[in-house]
Amino acid sequence: MSSPEALYEAILAETSNVVVGNEDVIEGLTIAMITDGHVLLEGVPGVAKTTIANAVARATDLSYSRIQMTPDMVPADITGTQIYRQQQGEFELQRGPVFANVVVADEINRATPKTQSALLESMQESTVTIDGDSLALPDPFLVVATQNPLEMEGVFELPEAQRDRFQLKYVVDVPERDNERAILDRFDADPDLDAAAISSVVDAADIQAARDAVQGIHVAAPIKEYVLDIVAATRSSSALQHGGSPRASLAFLSASKARAAIHGREYVIPDDVKALALPVLRHRVIRSTDAELADRAVDDIVTELVDSVTPPGSDETFTSEAPDPSVADN
Repeated sequence: MSSPEALYEAILAETSNVVVGNEDVIEGLTIAMITDGHVLLEGVPGVAKTTIANAVARATDLSYSRIQMTPDMVPADITGTQIYRQQQGEFELQRGPVFANVVVADEINRATPKTQSALLESMQESTVTIDGDSLALPDPFLVVATQNPLEMEGVFELPEAQRDRFQLKYVVDVPERDNERAILDRFDADPDLDAAAISSVVDAADIQAARDAVQGIHVAAPIKEYVLDIVAATRSSSALQHGGSPRASLAFLSASKARAAIHGREYVIPDDVKALALPVLRHRVIRSTDAELADRAVDDIVTELVDSVTPPGSDETFTSEAPDPSVADN
């Protein structure tokens, strides 16, 4: 597999054998996979959040684990612990499910904030500390967490610090009628259809090659200014108590480069940034009291702010600063 575009097309084609629609979510998961990011999927029960996460995980030839989060879980259930072996008279490390390339944390906000925070170090540093020992996690490492909306019973809100660790957040909605009809037809033909039907179509070498390619994607100065203008708009908006952090700006940069690459371009355009505005910002910003009282949705506020920022000009602007690939480095 020679390019990020080919990698994305392979994952999309394979997962479409089970997943109907949600191409934007598959795109986001692919972006995160090749940029060391993590993804949060939110939606009501039954909209295939876990199926999507499992399908993408199984489409890769990587180690995979799924953690069903519950209120009675403790951090050691995720990270692992030292177990005393009486026959040997010594402690033995029992690694937790976080020691996998792709970790699906299902219904993450059903666990307590203390347990949720067990993922913080692993998501930021790709390490886990057990009894004072820092242990490296596999590379690549991707956390895909699913959560129910806060309106559902028995859920806890994710701490702000943890939300900020997710590069992207997607809202998985109830499918449109045509897509739901396609789901009915598929399960009528095969009632046992699930993510287990997905085959591995990419491996670690493919992912590493895509990562290397993304590093070479050109980002012109006007695009960087466009990113900064959008993030600055969230910080100055009266509808938001807290805007995007510098980590949001960095998420825009890395994700935009990956989106350009998987769509076959060697440079980022404003549409890459605009398409990622909601996934990058919706979980990082906090509404003001007035916006909450007015019941203004975060997505609506972010969309209005992005629309208020004028994007830079033509494609020539974004390629003019790019190095000439025909000129070899000396």
